[in-house]
Formats: sequence, C-alpha cells, structure tokens
Amino acid sequence: MALMAACSGLFAAASSIQIKSAELDQQEDFYSLDADVEINFDKEIEEAVNKGVPLNFLVEFQIVSPRKYWFDDEITTKSKTFSLSYHALSRQYLVNHGAHQLSFETIGEAANELGNLSDWKVVEKSLLEKGELYNAALLIRLDQTKLPKAIQVDAISSEKWNLSSQKFEWTLKELK
Repeated sequence: MALMAACSGLFAAASSIQIKSAELDQQEDFYSLDADVEINFDKEIEEAVNKGVPLNFLVEFQIVSPRKYWFDDEITTKSKTFSLSYHALSRQYLVNHGAHQLSFETIGEAANELGNLSDWKVVEKSLLEKGELYNAALLIRLDQTKLPKAIQVDAISSEKWNLSSQKFEWTLKELK
C-alpha cells in the first residue's frame, strides 16, 4: 500500500499534458473545436518559467476521411500556438492565445487557462459531406524549438522537457 501511494505521488509531480475530451461544435457555416485539457508542470519546469523561460505550445488538429484500400484522405489540418510566461515585475503569469493575453496570479490558474481550448474554427461545413464517416485527431505538445538554446540541449537528454499529450482520436458521425 505504501509503494502504491509513493508511486502515485511521484506520478502527480511529473509534468504532463492529457486531453480529457474533444468535440466539434456546429456553427453557422463551420465547425469549431472545444477540448478539455489538463496540463501539469513539475518543479523544474515551474522554476524555469519563474526564471523567465517562456513555454510555447503547439496544438495540431486533423480530420481525415478513412479509405479502405488506400491512404486516408486529408480533409483539413490546422495548428495554432499559445504560450505561458512569467512577468517578474507584476508577478503575473501570462497566457497568450494569439492576439489575446490573460494574466493570472498562480501557475496553476494559468495552466487551467492553457487547458481551456474553445471555439477554435477548424473546418468549414462545405468540406464535410452529410452521412460520411470522418476521423478527427488532436495533439498538444511543448514546442522545444522555441526554448532557449541551453534548455534545448538539456531537453535532448531529459524526458522532463518532452511534454506532449497522447494523440486524442475520435470518429465524427452524423454531421449535418
């Protein structure tokens, strides 16, 4: 029992990105993506952010039409970036979603905002046919190429900086 408790404590302390759910929401002439993502940082990454290292994340989304005897037909592939940084003078964590910037007092609050992916326009309705079957996939990862060079070297040999979700896949049915 003590070993199990020690292992679960160790797992909770590790950095992770986990996509809990994702779905397409029908709008007037397009579909938007809503996803619930849990992002956790270990002490080493949290300290790096507090010392001024910005974290840039890449979100990748894809819809394909499966084919039985050939490669899947790619309908759309979208990507977007968002970032987390710390502003030492104001003691605020900043989350940048493109043109929008939000500030938070704790890194936990900022991580919660990073995990709130909503109303992202990903595909026009005209590209999807009613009654057809489609597969969707979502992946979120830390963009290591945007880290400072010294950390990029460390990231090569360390799993701590290899922050990536598992690919979250689901089938789209009954599109209107």
